[in-house]
Amino acid sequence: MLGGKRMEIKVLKKTSNELRLEIEGVGHTFNNILQKALLKDDAVDVAGYDIPHPLRSMSILYIRTKGTSKSETTIRSAVEKKREQNKEFGETFKKALRKWQRNPNSTTPTS
Repeated sequence: MLGGKRMEIKVLKKTSNELRLEIEGVGHTFNNILQKALLKDDAVDVAGYDIPHPLRSMSILYIRTKGTSKSETTIRSAVEKKREQNKEFGETFKKALRKWQRNPNSTTPTS
């Protein structure tokens, strides 16, 4: 679930190195994060998304790998990396908040 709404995914095209998905329930934020994670992978040739209509929360995600990795494996890997990064951010944020709560007048940034 994303933001209380259930995400729905429909496979539009699948070959050994290409995948085109229709994703209902997400917008630019989710797609942009996933696209950037995919483009950091050396196995990815092309990754992008489109939101065909601005009033609908439906997007089309496209990935083509160079053939060294399956597209669905590459997407799973990118999602897992972002999940770990999000978990790390959450833990770091909680620590910073607890530290601030002990000394709310401090304006020193935490690292």
